[in-house]
Amino acid sequence: MKIAIKATRETDCTCDVLILPFIEEGTNPYRRLKPSLSRLVAKVWNHEFSGKKQEVLLVPAPEDIRPRRILFLGLGKKEALSPEQVRQAGGKALAYLRDLGMRKPAFSTILVTALKQSPADFVEGALLGLYQYEKYRSEKSGKKIAAFTIIARPSRKLTQDIRRVETLAAAVAFARDLVNAPANEMTPTGLARAATSLKRKTLSVKVLGNKEMEKLGMGAYLAISYGSAEPPKFIVLEYRGSRKPPVVLIGKSITFDSGGLSLKPSDNMEKMKYDMAGGAAVLGVMKAAAEMKLPVHLVGLLPATENLPGGCATRPGDVVRSLSGKTVEIVNTDAEGRLALADALAYAKRFNPAAIIDIATLTGACAITFGGEAMAMMGNDRSLLDAFRTAGEKTYERVWEMPLLEEYKEYLKSDIADMRNVGTRIGSLMASAYFLYEFAGQTPWVHLDIAGTAWVEKDRPYLPKGASGIGVRLIYAILDPL
Repeated sequence: MKIAIKATRETDCTCDVLILPFIEEGTNPYRRLKPSLSRLVAKVWNHEFSGKKQEVLLVPAPEDIRPRRILFLGLGKKEALSPEQVRQAGGKALAYLRDLGMRKPAFSTILVTALKQSPADFVEGALLGLYQYEKYRSEKSGKKIAAFTIIARPSRKLTQDIRRVETLAAAVAFARDLVNAPANEMTPTGLARAATSLKRKTLSVKVLGNKEMEKLGMGAYLAISYGSAEPPKFIVLEYRGSRKPPVVLIGKSITFDSGGLSLKPSDNMEKMKYDMAGGAAVLGVMKAAAEMKLPVHLVGLLPATENLPGGCATRPGDVVRSLSGKTVEIVNTDAEGRLALADALAYAKRFNPAAIIDIATLTGACAITFGGEAMAMMGNDRSLLDAFRTAGEKTYERVWEMPLLEEYKEYLKSDIADMRNVGTRIGSLMASAYFLYEFAGQTPWVHLDIAGTAWVEKDRPYLPKGASGIGVRLIYAILDPL
């Protein structure tokens, strides 16, 4: 979709439809436009349309103006207006118009700028909401927004903001595509291929195979892969936008999780292709950072593998030695993600990182606790945790901090090894994070559990059903807080 900023009158803008936003119980912000349009607004406003949140009404435009139609769009109450409300309105409006076959809409910024909101938030919601995954459909919808005009006075800041949200939306779409892809396509090898596609002068990619991982001593991570015929791939990306110590991003990358010998129920197992959503988010962040030339040093680690119950699969009760040297008794093979992350955390230490951030669809307990509304967050660095809380409110990819108490270590006590990979059902959300903490050590570290938020069960304003791509915008906001 081509986006243009034009300093023109709304009534002189040639477009399929002119989007006019309104707030509930507000005054008419378009009184100074052409009389015919002003009369139309007066006729519709507070009669057929009230400006409620995400309310839409499409009507023919007056014949003496260039737009062919007018879309009345509700933003809700003024006191509740926020960047998120504007994003949601953008997602709602553009998807609605696309589905009606509109190809060239335009957006009036008169109201949002008067209310000190950014048009870029509207554009971000629009781009995120227009996402579709149709690769495997024989009959494509064919409905696309070809061009989108923002009616505003051009400025350097607005141009930069639009470029930033375009880049981020493309990175989110990239991550969503990876998660939505079926597991017979998005194997560890397929994920490595996707990572390699991001290569550029400032972004390097290398992929470690079985022999290299065995030589390193990644026994915890490799234990997951034994039941699958697909070889694991440990994917390492490095973006050098700075000479400072790197921030290491680790994304859980189980490309399909059957639970291994601790087999999951068959209901909804097809969705377990989403168990690599953390890895997809890391790739999205790396893509956006490189394209925006952020002045940061980033390392991305994706321990990719499948978790299947083959004849060589790891058994409950097996003990493995991790890269850190710690031994782990694998009590439940369906708690595999933490094993992959444990070795990735140990590997991350080789970069002497300024901080480590891991993102993972780690526990069903997280989804039960927060539903699809927030991700669980734990960590050992107060300033980093606070930064994530602020970024979560800004992006609406919200986090909720959970305790990381020393007592949780007892939940993981093993009779024969240094630790077990699970405790009991009680406290399982926190115990899973404490397991990772044992490998993160004193390096500033934050863990994000996205088990409830990585997949959307029904359409939301800018989150179509399926993979959400969550984590890309959140982590990017930490790296580029402006």
